[in-house]
Formats: sequence, C-alpha cells, structure tokens
Amino acid sequence: MLSRNAQGLYWMSRYLERTELLCRLLRLQTESLVDRPVRDIHAGWRRLYMSLHRLPPGGGLDIGIGESDEYTLADSYTLAGDLTFDRVNPDSVWNCFAQGRENARQMRHRISSEMWQRLNLVYLRIRSLDIQDIWVSSPEAFYAEMGADIGAFSGAAETTMYRDEGWSFLQIGRFIERAQFSAELIVQQIAIDVEAGEYREGDWLDLLRVSNALEQYNLRYGISVYPGDVMDLLVTDPMLPSSLSRSFRAIESELDSVGAGPGADSFGAARRMAGRLSALVQYEWPDNLDREDLLNRALEQSRELHSLINSAYFDYPVAGAS
Repeated sequence: MLSRNAQGLYWMSRYLERTELLCRLLRLQTESLVDRPVRDIHAGWRRLYMSLHRLPPGGGLDIGIGESDEYTLADSYTLAGDLTFDRVNPDSVWNCFAQGRENARQMRHRISSEMWQRLNLVYLRIRSLDIQDIWVSSPEAFYAEMGADIGAFSGAAETTMYRDEGWSFLQIGRFIERAQFSAELIVQQIAIDVEAGEYREGDWLDLLRVSNALEQYNLRYGISVYPGDVMDLLVTDPMLPSSLSRSFRAIESELDSVGAGPGADSFGAARRMAGRLSALVQYEWPDNLDREDLLNRALEQSRELHSLINSAYFDYPVAGAS
C-alpha cells in the first residue's frame, strides 16, 4: 500500500474520531448550562481546554470563576464558538471535521462511495454555520447530530469498506486518537481534583457519559460514582469500546494484520510499544497506586507509538536517497 494512502486514511480516522469526541464533550457542556452549578460549568470548560493543551479566548484557565449566571452564559457562548466553529483554532470541531473530510477527499479511491457521501452531506449542512446559528435554538442538538453523523460514517465504513490494509490504518488512527484523548481527559480531571482538594461526583459522571460507559458502570459498581472505580473501568475493561485496554489491544491486532512496512525496524519497535501499552494497563494498573503517573506514562508512550508508526509506514528512509 502506498505510504500516502496509508497516511491519509490514518489521519482521516484520527480527525473524525476527535470530531466525535469533541462533540460529545460539548454536548455535555452545553446541557450543563441548564441546571448545573456554576462551579461545575467552569470545571467542565477547564477540563476541555486543559485536555487540548490550549488557552481559551482571552487567555488564562480561571474561566469565569466567581461570576454570575449571566456572565457564565456569555462566557460559554464565547468558548463554545471557539471550540466549534473557529476557523483559526486547529482544535475546533469545524477544523477537525474539515481536515478529516479533506483527507477523505484525497482518499476517495480508497474509501467507499457511501462513506464519502455521508461526510460530504455533513459538510454541506454545516459549512456556513456559526455559533449564533445553533445557540439560539439548541446547541446540544447540533452536537448530538454531529456525533450521530460521525457514528453513521463509522457504520458505513464497517459495512462497506474492503478489509485490506486501508481498513487497518483506519482502525489504528481511530484507536490511537481515542486512547490519547481519553487518557488526557482523566489526567486533567485528576489535576482539577487535586487543585480543588476534593472530587465532585458530577465531574466523573461526565467522563462516564462522554465515554458511553455510564450504564456499564452502574451495572458493575452501582449508582455511587467514585474516581477510582471510574478509572478502573475506563482504563482496564477490555470489553468497553472506549477503554484504554481495548484501544491498545486493537492497535496491536491491526499492526499484526498490516505487518512490517518499509521501515522494518520502526515496525518492530511500534509492535513492541503497542504490547507494552497493553501490559501497562492490564498488569501494572491494578498494583500501581499512582494512577496519574501511570496515565502520563501511557500518554507519553502512545505519542511515541504514533511516531514509530509514522516512521514505519509513512515517513521511512528510502534506500539510496541522499
């Protein structure tokens, strides 16, 4: 498979996965404006920006602390606009989706017509929208619809895409993005709790909701939400689609399916790193009391895994090139 095709499918998948995750977070955040305390709303925005390693408009992450409900609503409008439609912000929903669609456009010969049609219909619907267009009615409905659109795209890929190496790179991109984003959210929530000197059940409940894990949590642990139990589920459960364990195992499996690329040494290192990440959450997690340190290690190693995949398949040295 040509390296540019593999790279295009990999990044298409990463950008669209990020789009869906952002929409889930923003849906929860805008829903919280109705009945959540101001403190919870501020904490949600901080967690989102900290996870993206970005500062909000105006700088500083003490967003709206001490302000009234009216100021909180105005701040939320500005922040939602920045994270949804801002063409300058590379982490906005618009830019992530546009980048994913552009990669799909370049890969039209490698994806099914159904996949392309779904993305293009979404693009035509949202290309001229701005935050005021969705804010006056129901911003949470917009995010829900966008998330459903990405889910429909994934469903089209599942049912129509040929299971060759292209499919494997699609999966590798999806699961690396999912693992990194999920680990980052947990790490930043821990940081917020440490700073506050306490945890709030609603914050961890949000992490379960954005991971589509609340029902499984209730079945296993009951209705009381404790950070340790939430982390155990989101990190180690191999049956949960959004867990780190499942993501790392899926990457291992897809790397085995693809096999060694032109950068054979990097492939071997990438395969070992994927196995190391799986072992980290499966064997080290239960006995490691410093969960934040382990999650930061997982983040660092997953970034290294991305670099190794890039060297193995996308940007490898060419023999004889000067």
